[in-house]
Parts: sequence; structure tokens; C-alpha cells
Amino acid sequence: MEKPDIRKIIHIDMDAFYTSVEQRDFPEYRGKPVIVGGSPEGRGVVAAASYEVRKFGVHSAMPAAKAVKLCPQAIFLKPRFEVYRAVSKKIREIFFDITDLVEPLSLDEAYLDVTTNHLGIPSATLIAQEIRKRIKDKTQLTASAGVAENKFLAKIASDLNKPDGLAVIEPDEAEDFLAELDIGAFHGVGEATEQKMNSLGIHNGDDLRKWSKVELVNEFGKTGRHYFNIVRSIDRRKVKPNRIRKSIGKERTFSKDIDDLSWINNFLRELATKISESMKKKKAAGKTVTLKVRYDDFETISRSTSFNSYINEPGDIADTAISLLEETEVGDRKVRLLGITLSNLNLHKKGRFKQLEIPFK
Repeated sequence: MEKPDIRKIIHIDMDAFYTSVEQRDFPEYRGKPVIVGGSPEGRGVVAAASYEVRKFGVHSAMPAAKAVKLCPQAIFLKPRFEVYRAVSKKIREIFFDITDLVEPLSLDEAYLDVTTNHLGIPSATLIAQEIRKRIKDKTQLTASAGVAENKFLAKIASDLNKPDGLAVIEPDEAEDFLAELDIGAFHGVGEATEQKMNSLGIHNGDDLRKWSKVELVNEFGKTGRHYFNIVRSIDRRKVKPNRIRKSIGKERTFSKDIDDLSWINNFLRELATKISESMKKKKAAGKTVTLKVRYDDFETISRSTSFNSYINEPGDIADTAISLLEETEVGDRKVRLLGITLSNLNLHKKGRFKQLEIPFK
């Protein structure tokens, strides 16, 4: 008899979304190694990589300079975010035709709780097949899906048979599946954590399960509790249809390295104005300003400061970011990327926000 508290969760992940859209719209790119973002001159960062270029070791978030070395014949394309957003909207319409419990993670992936659904179908596997079919019919793109009793397992399952695949992890199979899974394949275990776990003799789920909660907390802090639970298929997170946005920010990678402080100050003011406009459209305000800097050697740093009151005025955001520049080596070192993020948000704050008086040295 099925446990009443078992949920039926689907994780949908579009296959190489940005590059797949480009290959759909431009037949000459099909079957070719395509990169969205960056440039063949080695500027910027890879935003998305087609499966053809991934064979060479290229992946998203990789510096374009490294991608060029790995695959000199790669085709670099500028992102068309307005197109990607339009396609994503069509896909989400499909999701909401199935269930109201949809938690988008990005333009190309989402969790769906289909324990109860608009189709009246009891099988989450059949629903996942139907979703993938509707996506293909409506967008001519493929999606991979994972089906499981919780979000953690569904996320892992969606990666198992990519691209254009479907995997199901049944509740009574979950612990055996996790026992055999390489520790690096556990969602949330990054490269550094994987290396540390390997050094401790933890190479797969079976190894991890031998550790007590106390031992894991001693080695990994609070995250140790998370590792203790997930290897036992315990994940009580619900699918949240109204995720609260935690930050609003913008950044830009420059076509050439910059060390002109006057130009940088003006650029940060332009960026702050755009962030302020976005904040006001959402009737939002924030307390924490973060400046992101990537130097010409790809070293990336951030500097933040927080206030007691909420802000969303362009002057406040810009003055704070420019003040944070004093804590960096900008001016002495050239930069290739600058960004500002406003976080610690109150998205429904009403009334006027305080105009800050920011002291300068």
C-alpha cells in the first residue's frame, strides 16, 4: 500500500536549451559545435554549450578562452535572451496545464508536483512522457525528465538519460540506487566537496551512509545534516510555486579590458539605473549591495555592504558600488567584467524608501 505522504515529483530540464534554440532556428548550426556567449577571440564566458561541443570538454561557465583552446572550430553566437524567454513562457504554459504546483528554477528547468494534477492521471511517469511530448510538439525542442518521490532524486534522475531522456527512481529502489551512485553525481556535491569526500574514503553513496550525522557535521558543518539525509532519500522540501526572488542584479563582460576609473564609475551608474528600474517595476527594495569584479586574469571577487533601511534609488545603489571599488584593485588592475546585485529584498515593501547618506573617504 502506497504511503499517503509520498509525493510524485517531476524535474524537467531542457536539453542544451540556448544552443538548441539556435540550432532549431538556424539549420546551418545543426550538428555543429555551438557556443552561446563569449567570443572566438576568447572574451567572456560560455553561457551554453551544444552537445557537439561538449564532446571536447566545453561546458557552461567556462572562460571562452579555454573553450577556444579545447574546440577551435566552435561557433560562437550572441545570446538572444528575448527569444529564450519567449520559448520558456510556452514551456511553462504546458507545465501549468498539468499542475498548479510548478517551481521554475531558471528558463530551462522546473520542478512539478503531480501528486494531484489537472489530467487526472495517477502515473507520474505517464505525465512526464506527456509533458515531453507536448514540449516537442509546441517548440520542436527536447526535454529530459526525472521522476521520483522528492526533489533531490528527481533532479538526479533527469540527468541520467540526457539528452531527450526519461528516468524514474521508484521509492523502494531509491536507497539502493543512491548506494551505488558516485559521490560526484550527488546534486549539490561540488568538485571541492567531492575531493574532500574522496580523501575521507567516501566515493559513493554506500560509503557516505556509513558516516553518522555527528561525524558528517564535524567534517562539513551544517551541510553534513543534508548529506546524512539525502543518501537516505530524505528530502522534505516542497515544490514552491511562488519562489521568492532573493536578488536582482546585472553584469557585463567587456569587449576589452578596462582600467579607466572614470569610465568604470560612469558604467556602474548606468548599471545601477537599470537595476533601480527593475526594482521599481517589481515594487521591490533591498538592503545589501554587492559589487562583482572579474580581473583580466579571470580572478573574480565580490565586495558587499548592507544597510538598515531598504533602498532602490539609482544614486544609492551606484554610490554604494563605487564606494566598494575602494576595497578592490580596480584601477591598478584591468577588469573584464563588472556587476552589481541588490539583495536581502523585500519585494512587497510599500511607501518611500530612505535616501542614504553614504560617507566617502
